[in-house]
Amino acid sequence: MNGPALGPATKPIVLVVDDIEANRDLLEGHLDRLGYDVRQAADGVEALEAVEHEEPDLVLLDIDMPRMDGLTLCRRLKADPVRRLVPVVLITAYQDRETRLQGLEAGADDFLTKPFDSAELLVRTKALLRDRQLNKQLDAAEGIILALARIVEARDRYTIHHAERVGLYSREIGRAHGLGEADLDVLYKGGVMHDLGKVVIPAEILLKPGPLNEAEREIMESHAPEGARIAEPLRSVARLLPIVRHHHERVDGRGYPDHLAGTEVPLGARIAAIADSWDAMTSDRPYRRALERDEAVRRLRAGAGSQWDSELTAIFLDLADQGLIERVAREQYGIGTAPVW
Repeated sequence: MNGPALGPATKPIVLVVDDIEANRDLLEGHLDRLGYDVRQAADGVEALEAVEHEEPDLVLLDIDMPRMDGLTLCRRLKADPVRRLVPVVLITAYQDRETRLQGLEAGADDFLTKPFDSAELLVRTKALLRDRQLNKQLDAAEGIILALARIVEARDRYTIHHAERVGLYSREIGRAHGLGEADLDVLYKGGVMHDLGKVVIPAEILLKPGPLNEAEREIMESHAPEGARIAEPLRSVARLLPIVRHHHERVDGRGYPDHLAGTEVPLGARIAAIADSWDAMTSDRPYRRALERDEAVRRLRAGAGSQWDSELTAIFLDLADQGLIERVAREQYGIGTAPVW
């Protein structure tokens, strides 16, 4: 027996894109039977406007259209880091191999051939919308973890915005190193999340104004594996875990928690370690005042090849010379409020 609902269910939004109105109406008629919220667009340009207005959960897209064809629109959607997970089904009258290869290259998730079978349409639509719902749930879980990471740094007035800066620095090091957009997103989010495990560190240790004793240091160092443990159940953040666990490793093997050395330390963790260390050195902490910029540069250069990856350290210092630190400060605090070095 079904009990009362907590509230009205949200209907999945399906965007039907075709330059022939009769085709759009035919598709809408089939999809209405499943209770979907069906929207229409007459070509790729109109579809982009509809997507900007409200993101759909599925796009059914004709290939041959004026102004902007379906393949071009598909590429645009799949190149957008926000919209790329919206499933796209290409609908075409062509059954040749070349058309399907072009569609796959554009990022299409599935194909329907005209004249389409209504039962096949409904089965494919249900399957893609189910995947879409799972992806949205994973995105929500990732957002919760990132929010928790920001709450963690709010426990300590000395580290407000620290995680954000680590993420921004890491992303720019990765960009200069030649990494692609997906990896840059991992570097940014991993940087924001790197100190997640500090949520389990007692405040009297986290905020201690003097040096930590051996027992306290051991507890503090547990934040790296603890952060990975907290996030590990979420598949959506799996690529961030090496940064969370290993951002305190050293290339000479004397870091923690696993004493990895050289390229055993994951690339993302080697990048985040430099960003984290720079920001720690140049920020006030409970146990010391921020270092002058010249002294932080000297220490970073001295530790290159032992604590930090030499090539990546050189990249970061070049970026710093080109104004990275000031750009990040302006991005965080607004024009005219960057720290004075």
